[in-house]
Amino acid sequence: MKRWTILVSLALGLAGCAATVDGVAQPVDPTRVAGLEIADGPSGLKPGVLDAGLPVVGGDGGEIDRLAANAVADVQRYWREHLPATFEREFRPLATLVSYDSAGRDRVVCGAPTAGLVNAFYCAGPDVVAWDRGELLPSLNDSLGPAAVMAVLAHEIGHAVQFRLGLPAASPSIVKEQQADCYTGAYFRWVAEGRSPMFQVSTGRGLNEVLTALFRIRDSAGVAFDDDGAHGNAFDRVSAFQFGFTDGPARCAKIDEREIEGRSTQVGSGSAAENVRLDDRRALADLTTSLRQAFRLAATPPTLTTGAACGVTAEDALASYCSESNQINLDLDGLVRIGTPPRRGRQGGIGDFAAFAEVASRYTLAVQQEGGFRLDGPVAAQRTACLTGFWASTLVDGRALTLSPGDLDEAIAEMLTRNSLIAADVRGRTLPAGFARVAAFRDGFFSGTQETCGEKYRA
Repeated sequence: MKRWTILVSLALGLAGCAATVDGVAQPVDPTRVAGLEIADGPSGLKPGVLDAGLPVVGGDGGEIDRLAANAVADVQRYWREHLPATFEREFRPLATLVSYDSAGRDRVVCGAPTAGLVNAFYCAGPDVVAWDRGELLPSLNDSLGPAAVMAVLAHEIGHAVQFRLGLPAASPSIVKEQQADCYTGAYFRWVAEGRSPMFQVSTGRGLNEVLTALFRIRDSAGVAFDDDGAHGNAFDRVSAFQFGFTDGPARCAKIDEREIEGRSTQVGSGSAAENVRLDDRRALADLTTSLRQAFRLAATPPTLTTGAACGVTAEDALASYCSESNQINLDLDGLVRIGTPPRRGRQGGIGDFAAFAEVASRYTLAVQQEGGFRLDGPVAAQRTACLTGFWASTLVDGRALTLSPGDLDEAIAEMLTRNSLIAADVRGRTLPAGFARVAAFRDGFFSGTQETCGEKYRA
């Protein structure tokens, strides 16, 4: 967080995928993700599936190479069906797959030495997809699960699709990368619908693995979207993935520099601001001021206190709204922990914006109560995420708080945790799918008005 200079530009006219009829936003079913039922089954290869048997240059025949080659085969199967159906182009399979060990013997792939190259990439000229079986794919598989590995390979084949569709090689990096993220989302929709003969992915935990992978490989704070090599921050990359998942590959081809410029939250430069602790009296005062500036309540606004939590059933709820006393009770020690950014080799939380947004989410419950909405249940959790996103959009120059690079990525990270409070009802019960949490937050951020949240997320 910062208390000066705006570093994020807002394009309030782009609300994403909200459906409207006669100008009224249609309510979103909290039990579904982009129309699919939320489920938490297994993700990865289906039981009993035989290996596709694709040749892999340099591979060791191990588990990771088999997983990667099977993922490539599955993504190519998707594109053999959808490239002709969507773009009237035949899909030509990749010429070569290459596996290497970034910690092993140095090789040269597509002109790049592989020593220390913890990466996966596509080379357009020789039509090659290559991956690091030594560190990158094993670390993703071990820490997140096979869906994260599938996402990496689907992204790289997304670049191959661009090449086949004739996207100019001189196109900005951000266009190439976010189109590939979007194509990845389109592929995962196909898998989530049960159409893949090889892989499965759950719309709950499985998609969380994918979104977390996008978070991990985001651009660092301070990289602008028009910088050479820019991929996008986590907020924008997840948005692109969700466009593809919700609307399909035709939507992905529409991503261009102008479209990205209109919705990007990554236009600033400079490093992330110094972390602000919520146990600082001025920080709490600034947060309270920002909430009162965003939401004009007719009744007395709620006060922030360090009293005991009330009404919550979720574990580890660090803030709670008490409607009878009109107070937001804070666990300041816990909020400071989650507000401490992680550092290499040290334990940490997420970052200051995550902590600020958790408190803001409890404030929105007072806003909802004044509007006559129910405060419990999954619809209330959706509406809370949406209103918290709207509050974030008001943190512009001249206000008590302003967004700095990395803040919205911290919101993404918080919403992908097991007990996200940004997308939780008054009892601290969070929406079951990270995909739905992020979508609701983004709706509020780009809405330009808090009324959108009440219209779209209503019981």
